[in-house]
Order: sequence, then C-alpha cells, then structure tokens
Amino acid sequence: MKYNPEIHHRRSIRLPFYDYSQPGAYFITLCTTRKQCWFGKIYDGKMHLNHLGQIVQIEWLRSAEMRSNIRLDEWVIMPNHLHGIVWILEAKELQKTDLSHGLPCESEFGSLYNKSSKKSFNRKANSLSSFIGGFKGSVTRKINQLCKNPSIPIWQRNYYESIIEDEKALDSIREYIQLNPQRWGEDPDHPQFQDDFSELFLDLEF
Repeated sequence: MKYNPEIHHRRSIRLPFYDYSQPGAYFITLCTTRKQCWFGKIYDGKMHLNHLGQIVQIEWLRSAEMRSNIRLDEWVIMPNHLHGIVWILEAKELQKTDLSHGLPCESEFGSLYNKSSKKSFNRKANSLSSFIGGFKGSVTRKINQLCKNPSIPIWQRNYYESIIEDEKALDSIREYIQLNPQRWGEDPDHPQFQDDFSELFLDLEF
C-alpha cells in the first residue's frame, strides 16, 4: 500500500478542544532532531537497530507498561523516526488481551522481536501527550547518559498525531507501518529528501 495522505497525513497542531486522554486509537510519528539517522540502518528490507535504537525500543515498551490505560498496537523504529499506533483504553477495557506488538528487527546483539512482556504544555494525566512526553524524556536521558553529555536534543520538539476514526483506517495504517522498512528509499523522512540535511554525530565511548 502506498502512502495515503488522506490516512497518513501528519498534524503537529493539536486540536484545541479535543481531549487526548479520551479512549481511542492514535497514529503518532516522532522524529529525531534534524531527522538524524541515529537509531540504526535498513538493509534487506529490515530495520537493524544499533545501541541507541535499542534504547528507544526498551523505553517505548517500558513507557507503555508503566501506564495501565496505554496499549501499543503496530509500531516500528526507523533510522530517524518512530511510527506507532497507541491505544488509550477505558477502565473496563484494561483487563483485555494485550494489543502491543511491533515489527521484527535486528540489533547489534542479535534478533529482537519487539513485543511488550512535545516539550509538552498542559499535559493531562493519562493523556497521549503525557505518554509521549515521558517516553521522549526517558530516551533523551538514557542516550545523554551514554554520551556523557546532558544537552543533546534527541527529538524534534513536536510530534505528529492523527486520530484513527474507523477499522478501515486502522488496517491501512497498520499495513503502512509494517511496510515502512521495505519502503525506506521512498520515505519522505529519508535524508535524500531533506534539502538542508547535514549529518550530526553523537560522541559515544564505544
């Protein structure tokens, strides 16, 4: 399935009167600062996580596990961004089967199957922004500790979200996420499509 702007369009401006803690499914995209490819590489149609990508994976799963009303649906870590479907559940749904699952990927330490065991303003408890803000902050702290530099901005300030309104859109977005690594060469976030792209290197001690 090709990228469908009617389904996969990104909006970084939050709807002014929408309650992002209300139950439902949300398609989110988080990008690295200046879309730097810090999390690994894609070859043979698969994402191969480096050590920083593994930190992102661990914190993504951990951030969801810490919040009883959050479930992860399809998601994938790409070299310079993360796509994911996040469910916010009602209290009566919290004991249902876990929805979280991700794409198989390779890491520096072998095969991993990603399955769970905005500098934001006015974040509401149990809301999407609270979850995303906590995740981004945790990844930034862990990577900065690794680099021994407390001031590296890992993420773009904002994130992109859209409300998934029906089953058809949900299925289409799941497929889009699943095929994302195979279509990296035509991804609008690929460095070849960034007019002002210049590579930044993180100073790691290994």
